[in-house]
Parts: sequence; C-alpha cells; structure tokens
Amino acid sequence: MKLDPIDRQILEIIQTNGRITNAALAQKVGLSPAPTLERIKKLERAGVITGYYAKLAPDKIGNLIQTFTEITLSKHDHDAILAFTAAVRDIPEIVGCYHTTGRADFLLRVAARNMKAYENFLLHKLTKLPHLQHVETMIILSNYKEHHAFPILDSAESNN
Repeated sequence: MKLDPIDRQILEIIQTNGRITNAALAQKVGLSPAPTLERIKKLERAGVITGYYAKLAPDKIGNLIQTFTEITLSKHDHDAILAFTAAVRDIPEIVGCYHTTGRADFLLRVAARNMKAYENFLLHKLTKLPHLQHVETMIILSNYKEHHAFPILDSAESNN
C-alpha cells in the first residue's frame, strides 16, 4: 500500500496517542471526521495498523525482572523453526520472540515476578522447548529508551 502524506501523518499521530478521538485526529490532519475514519479503516484493512494496546509499567503489575534471552537451536530447518516458534506462543512469560541473525537464532524478551520465578520458567518451560541447544540470559537492569513508534518513511525513503 502506498502511503500519502496524510496517511503518514495519521500514523505518526496514532502511534503516540492511540486514544485520540477521530474528531481531534481529523482536526490535526486537516480533514473532516468521516474521511479520516475511512482512512483509518483503510489502513487497518491493508494491515498497516495491526492493533491497539495500552502500554503498562511491568513493575506495577508484578513483573519485576525482565530479561533478554538468546536461544540457539540444535537444528535450523523449517520444521525445527516452526516447532520452536509454535511452542513459544503458548508461554505467557515470553513477551517477545525475534528470529535473528548473528550469534543466536532467537532473542526472547521474558518477564517474571522475581529471580525464583525466572528460574522456574527456565527449568520447567524454556529448557523443554523443542530443538533447544543453548540458552544465554541477560537480565535487564535499567531501561533508558523504549519506543513503540516507528518512523514513517515516504515511498522515496523506503526504497533506499
């Protein structure tokens, strides 16, 4: 889908304020509410907008430890990757799973109540995943930047 300047402006605004009313959004982009809502629906149908969520403070909901956990698989064929990723989807402590290049095959972001809970997760869930060869955990000490908004590039920029 090719994004025009108004589409890009809408996306920039709703990434940082997902609760903005359609009327306020329309005013910011210089359209009336009906065409603005139709553009949002078009962006949703095209899969550009994939959902809406509230950003929570992990420590306020009992997740006091977060980690990045590198995973190396023993096999790298299609079936092994599918089996691993299917198993990961069913584990609530894994809040992010990224297939990567480099030293590890996957990078997981994991949330746990405390170190004992993470140890239990590691011993009873993570090590039981299919085709697991190596696990390396990095505990997140502090978070200095976490932003969920992506830069909205115009079509000329995205081709470079």
